[in-house]
Amino acid sequence: MRLKGKKAIVLVDQMYQEMEVWYPLYRLREEGAEVILVGVEAKVTYPSKMGYPAVSDKAAKDVSMADYDCLIIPGGYAPDHMRRHAAINKIVADAMRLNKVVAAICHAGWMLCSAPGALHGRKVTSFFAIKDDMVNAGAEWSDAEVVRDRNLITSRKPDDLSAFMRTTIQAIVEPAP
Repeated sequence: MRLKGKKAIVLVDQMYQEMEVWYPLYRLREEGAEVILVGVEAKVTYPSKMGYPAVSDKAAKDVSMADYDCLIIPGGYAPDHMRRHAAINKIVADAMRLNKVVAAICHAGWMLCSAPGALHGRKVTSFFAIKDDMVNAGAEWSDAEVVRDRNLITSRKPDDLSAFMRTTIQAIVEPAP
């Protein structure tokens, strides 16, 4: 229970990648963290790429990153939907500004691209198809299982989830200065 007393948000929207929502949510809960699903709206059912439902606990406009320790951004096609909403973009930008642990996997890098200045000078990885987006947003991209740059953790794909969550949990336990 290394994360007892810690709080985390997992973002969700339609077409999310199943493993990239549920694996982090349950790993954080297993470690004792309080974890909520946050979507554009509260109490909305968002279907995954394969139709698996996730019901948001809260709306993005109703949460403040100041109250949370960690933000998980899953991939799939959900980031392309999430980045269209100012309230979701604000959560990501605030998490980076407040030096909260931000963990983004696969296509989640799109959300970081939409948060002004979030990637400038940062070392990252992502699904290879969005490498150019990440680089054009100012990041130094590499093809690696997981990359931690201070408070920012990034991974490429579901196969990397084990390393992604080990690194994320470690970052919550031992925050970067």
